[in-house]
Amino acid sequence: MTTSHLTPDASSLTTRDFLVEIGTEELPPKALPLLARAFTEGVTKGLAEAGIAASLVQSFCTPRRLAVFAAGVPLRQADQMVERRGPALKAAFDDEGNPTKAAMGFAQSCGVSVHELEKLETDKGAWLAWRTEQAGKPTTEILPDIVEQALAALPIPKRMRWGAGEAEFVRPVHWVVMLHGEEVVPCSILGVTAGRETRGHRFHHPHPLHVTEPAAWAPMLETEGRVMPDFAARREAILGQVQEAAAQLGGRAIMPESLLDEVTALVEWPSALAGHFETRFLDVPQEALITTMQDNQKYFPVVDANGRLMPHFVTVCNIESREPDRVREGNERVIRPRFSDAEFFWNQDRKQPLAARVEALKTVVFQQKLGTLYDKTLRLQRLAGEIAEAIGIDRAQAERAAELSKCDLQSSMVFEFPELQGVMGRYYALHDREPADVAWALEEQYMPRFAGDDTPARGTGQALALAERLDTLVGIFAAGMKPTGDKDPYGLRRAALGAVRIVIERGLDVDLEALLKSAAAGLAGKVDAMPCVDEVFDFVMERLRGYFADQGIAHDVLDAVLARRPTRPLDLARRLRAVTAFRGLPEAESLAAAHKRIHNILKKVEGALPETIDTTHFAETAERELYARIETLAAQVGPLFDDGDYEAGLTALAALRMPVDAFFDHVMVMAEDPALRDNRLALLNRLSALFLRVADLSRLQ
Repeated sequence: MTTSHLTPDASSLTTRDFLVEIGTEELPPKALPLLARAFTEGVTKGLAEAGIAASLVQSFCTPRRLAVFAAGVPLRQADQMVERRGPALKAAFDDEGNPTKAAMGFAQSCGVSVHELEKLETDKGAWLAWRTEQAGKPTTEILPDIVEQALAALPIPKRMRWGAGEAEFVRPVHWVVMLHGEEVVPCSILGVTAGRETRGHRFHHPHPLHVTEPAAWAPMLETEGRVMPDFAARREAILGQVQEAAAQLGGRAIMPESLLDEVTALVEWPSALAGHFETRFLDVPQEALITTMQDNQKYFPVVDANGRLMPHFVTVCNIESREPDRVREGNERVIRPRFSDAEFFWNQDRKQPLAARVEALKTVVFQQKLGTLYDKTLRLQRLAGEIAEAIGIDRAQAERAAELSKCDLQSSMVFEFPELQGVMGRYYALHDREPADVAWALEEQYMPRFAGDDTPARGTGQALALAERLDTLVGIFAAGMKPTGDKDPYGLRRAALGAVRIVIERGLDVDLEALLKSAAAGLAGKVDAMPCVDEVFDFVMERLRGYFADQGIAHDVLDAVLARRPTRPLDLARRLRAVTAFRGLPEAESLAAAHKRIHNILKKVEGALPETIDTTHFAETAERELYARIETLAAQVGPLFDDGDYEAGLTALAALRMPVDAFFDHVMVMAEDPALRDNRLALLNRLSALFLRVADLSRLQ
């Protein structure tokens, strides 16, 4: 066994800045931030593990480079005290004190004689040992391995080769800069010899730039090379330029975070430019135009103060053109055919009402065992109608929305832009003069689409969105395709969380277990889904852990409530708030401990728990007083619990603290007299049942 200890010396206190830059062909824009972050973390970790940690580390990335700047990296490792443990003393010498072969072999491996070895004593025994000081390596010898290991660990799904070399990376590498102070670190990285020449902007400054020292690299790239190497600074510049351009047009730019990040990863020297298109295209649903601009062209659409699309957009160029009008014309020319296609789809799709597309759903398979989209539509009609009645809205409208729910999937617009499913359904339904609630439900059925997204605002949309998710959950589980590990091809985790969010956030007092059973009944003839209901219910409830944790609900509070298996999510949320409030009372800790004690006593009882309390068998004042208080409070809190006012009920039960404490101080529960023992067990059972109306308080920590 070999161990080492760093020993500071004067040379280790001298530091220099370090820079590594990997110059490549254009890197994949959506992966660029992740690659840069992983590269920086890998270099930082490598420096620390080698004992040459930097005082400051900065990450840089552009479409053509990944770079890390590390300030204050020591010139060399500190010297290390190396200790090697050899054989145990009893195995190192024979009875006459002569060294054995084990001792001599160990000494030889250390390059010394046996008498130069030391004795190491520990609480586990004594061993031969060899201690020596090992000089630290120069940092320039260590840096190449650190960089190579960081590059090898990057999250790159598929690496590529180029030229005749064996190197593999996400894109071909053209240059490598690696400096420690003013000196080049001698090495070859990914088949390229490291040097001090970087590259500026591909068009503004295509010639090499000579880097004198690490700290000069970023400023020189920006001033001479026309490259903004800092991703965050470049992103901020784009944000400001686009906002200013939109303001000059009298509107504001739509700037999703993901699009802003992607555009930042596409340019090295951003230059925002406004473009325009014909106002006739504004007759097309603006979602289609916005999708085209954002997804296909990476443009930022411009809207007015009311959120209506204006006939303008802002694009971010990777060059400051001497002829911006020609660049603008080029961008406008590219977008025009796409808008014309959207206009054509819009006009063609409206020639046929949504309802006429229902029959076509018979040709589209939803899932092999669960049938077609037409089969799913029939199931949604029935289930959405039941949910509508349960939440007090028009059943006929919910059934109509379910009937039309998948029809826009057969439209040309959604075929071209799948992300517009539901949105186009709403437009087409309104064009067909369907009721507004029906039309909006076609879009709201997919809400919430992602974490943080809104839930459906209208009752019809809520009924359809719930039906959609519950049918999918039960059906896919019954088909034997429940999520495993990271695999969740049908998005069941998202569907489950969406379902409970709709119920809780929209205040729908529905029984989730009953609705799952209804969904399972609707699958009869396709699969036997009823045996899966309990598993699906538990799966849905498990999604609540993260949901309520984000709201500050303690995990033991959630455990306490889930132990009672409430089947109404809205009721569960009320219980969680009540138990959280109860925990803040001064009596809570004592009562929770008492409930835990009661739980432990009762679970040891063999057979059925006694339930009948006979007041003539009370032998102690404490049990009489506890019984009297329980009876009084039961009459008081029972109606509160029945009405779902759990917080008021638990607050009232806090008055049990003193009589409960007195009971355990003066009463022996497991008395030898069976009549006394059973009577006291029945009393505790009655007390426990009172708390269990809300939660299993014994689980509170």
